[in-house]
Amino acid sequence: MMNRILGVFFLISLFSCSPQAGKKVNNGRSIPKAKNVILLIGDGMGLTQISAGLYSNNNVLNLEQFKQIGLHKSYASNNLITDSAAGATAFACGQKTYNGAIAVDPDSVALKTILEEAEAAGLSTGLVATSTIVHATPASFIAHVKARKMYEEIAAQFLDTEIDFFVGGGKKFFSNRSDGRDLMQELGNKGYVVSDFVKEEFSDLSLDPSKNFAYLTSNNDPLMASQGRDYLQEVSTKGIQFLNQHGEKGFFMMIEGSQIDWGGHANNSDYIITEMLEFDRTIGEVLKFAKEDGQTLVVVTADHETGGYAINPGSKMGEIEGAFTSDYHTGSLIPVFAYGPGAEQFAGIYENTAIYFKMKAALGL
Repeated sequence: MMNRILGVFFLISLFSCSPQAGKKVNNGRSIPKAKNVILLIGDGMGLTQISAGLYSNNNVLNLEQFKQIGLHKSYASNNLITDSAAGATAFACGQKTYNGAIAVDPDSVALKTILEEAEAAGLSTGLVATSTIVHATPASFIAHVKARKMYEEIAAQFLDTEIDFFVGGGKKFFSNRSDGRDLMQELGNKGYVVSDFVKEEFSDLSLDPSKNFAYLTSNNDPLMASQGRDYLQEVSTKGIQFLNQHGEKGFFMMIEGSQIDWGGHANNSDYIITEMLEFDRTIGEVLKFAKEDGQTLVVVTADHETGGYAINPGSKMGEIEGAFTSDYHTGSLIPVFAYGPGAEQFAGIYENTAIYFKMKAALGL
């Protein structure tokens, strides 16, 4: 009789830990399984950047829909003040590294990224940025180089992956290279639909889920939002729809609002706010999909804060009097927002590297 009872308990425990149960056990805790993960990074977006966007937008942001909120510690392995390369590598690979490193450890040894792990598991993958696609943040999910400005090397490594969808600037690093290679042609030969980006054409485009897509939005850096660049929301929405249809196993996607950071470097409050609001509109579209889908974990954070940005006395709703302590990054704790299966993991205070492990646990990788 005792053997039978023990056998029943064994079967129950085995089932509760199986993939069919929809759970993964992480450090003794059950983690709800997500089919998809969408990571949104507002580069340079600290709490004040969020606040300025809120008070400039009738006191409302889509970020307010999140109920699970935490803080991460952004420092790099070699500096209390991180850069985007080390910060994004922490998210992508789960390891602290030196400033300037792209998905390599402090000894410049390549680290496997969550995007590469998702591809190996049969998930679809995508990257979208309002910077060049070879800039530090998107690069850290797909390339491995010792210095972030090795742009041509980063572009060439896109050919070494099976990424399904990517959009960003920096066409010159693919087609006007010092080594004479035409990576646009090579991507086409590999089966990608490759194009210079024209927003009107993209709006009318039906993305064939049997293809892969590579869109280069500008020869160098994309324009500022205030100068007419407005593709982030639409490209992200179409990219999500495409990846969702592209494979049955789910997808991983990273979306970066890159130029919030550039506004901080420029000590330009209006620049920060217009980029912040475009990013927040994109967050709203992503949340809409996640709520309808029910199987998607959405994580929103930043790699670091930029500018030591403050809202000064004299500010009022719709009119921000901004001030800055620096034209570089600062070391403040960074907000993290999460929605969907596994979102509870993101409450609390933790290292930036923990975001990698929390996303990986949710995906069951």
